[in-house]
Amino acid sequence: MRRLVLALLLALAGCHHDLSQQDVNIQGLVPDLAFDMTEASDGKPVSAEAFQGKVVLLYFGYTNCPDVCPATLYNMDRVFKAMPAADAARVVVLFVTVDPGRDTPAALTQYTQLFGPNVIGLRGTADQLFALARRYRVVFSVTKKPSYQVTHSSAVYVFDGLGEPQFIIAGLDQTGPDIKGIAADLQAVAEE
Repeated sequence: MRRLVLALLLALAGCHHDLSQQDVNIQGLVPDLAFDMTEASDGKPVSAEAFQGKVVLLYFGYTNCPDVCPATLYNMDRVFKAMPAADAARVVVLFVTVDPGRDTPAALTQYTQLFGPNVIGLRGTADQLFALARRYRVVFSVTKKPSYQVTHSSAVYVFDGLGEPQFIIAGLDQTGPDIKGIAADLQAVAEE
């Protein structure tokens, strides 16, 4: 019996994957993936259940973002290209606009298509957006006067194929992110 327990512990230890220094484990710290939004490309309601079996990267931003959003999405595309194609195909980025007043469905769809087929634009009512942001403790603001300003968190939340939280990717908007390390972390989740 003792050998069996030891063998199980060693097997579990062998399955453990150390995260890149850029990724922060959030297992058990945030709720499972859940939302009700609208997919920008077809205007149809969509919920988390539509992405069962996919690794979901949840990211809040807006199309007029001058720096953080394009850098983050560009680097996500680099991460996908660093992964085996079969694993990358199991990953989807849900880009939730925090500026639905300006991010029309057409503008959001056009923007997300610039960053590859893995990126899907989501919009929601004010209540849906605030509920989703509150669920994951995401901070954002839209100030229209005296000048239009939008601020938002830059973290990317990673959920496995069951919608369970795995880790947050931080710093994808910075120079020189750990592309290979992040790719390895996503690959490990995709292959579970």
